[in-house]
Amino acid sequence: MTPSTATRPDAMVQARPARQEARRSRAADFAGDTLLIFRRQLRLSLRNPVWVIIGLIQPILYLAFFGPLLAKIASGGLLDVPAGDPYRFFVPGLLIQLGLFGAAFVGFTIIADWRAGVIERFRVTPVSRMALLAGRVLRDVLTLTVQAIVLVVAGTAFGLRAPVAGVLIGLGFVAMVAVSLSAMSYAVGLVLKSEDALAPLLNMVMVPLMLLSGIMLPMTLGPRWLRDAAKVTPFGYIINAMREAFAGRYFDAIVAEGIAVAIGLAIICLWLASRAFMKENA
Repeated sequence: MTPSTATRPDAMVQARPARQEARRSRAADFAGDTLLIFRRQLRLSLRNPVWVIIGLIQPILYLAFFGPLLAKIASGGLLDVPAGDPYRFFVPGLLIQLGLFGAAFVGFTIIADWRAGVIERFRVTPVSRMALLAGRVLRDVLTLTVQAIVLVVAGTAFGLRAPVAGVLIGLGFVAMVAVSLSAMSYAVGLVLKSEDALAPLLNMVMVPLMLLSGIMLPMTLGPRWLRDAAKVTPFGYIINAMREAFAGRYFDAIVAEGIAVAIGLAIICLWLASRAFMKENA
């Protein structure tokens, strides 16, 4: 055995900890950069909280104006809604509506940052390109979770009765929806770089998604073709799982489907958004 071959295994053993240390260093840098972007975005939100308030007004208006009508109709047995607690059906739908519109329109903020040169200035810094996305998404998850808690409290005042575990599961679903839609909204906004193009695109996509998800009324009331179209909508599975959790049923197939769809959607959206961010910030 030559000296070079004898020392080769030792060199490989010594290189292994070095690679592990490098990976840990990159992970620590990414976490630090993400926290930096998150703090910056959170400070901007706190300085101008009007958008947070506006985002919460719409579902609360639905809760105040449409909820009593739904309760009256449900009490007559005309809908496939629990007559004893119709808000247990209605509030999960409003939570997803909050996530849909609260997260889908955040792309406008990154267009404003791009136009103001903020994105260009970050390109010449050592900040991780992925952290530019992760920090923003983390801020949106926190914002929508707080809004969702306020909505649940308001629903309780109207008559919602749900177990704490079911509410926590519902908040987890809201967080997953926020991750998925905010990531995609940032990516699409960064690619389009135009509010005039982003606004009609979001409305064209989000309104059918909201209607087909069964947020307001059960999709079982619709014709066969509408029920088939609703099966393609991922948010319908999430809403059904949330309603099961609010009813205290945590371990059935509907909840498992909702969890699988929510996690899968978040992974796909994060992957697509990360590719767009890496390409645009190369």
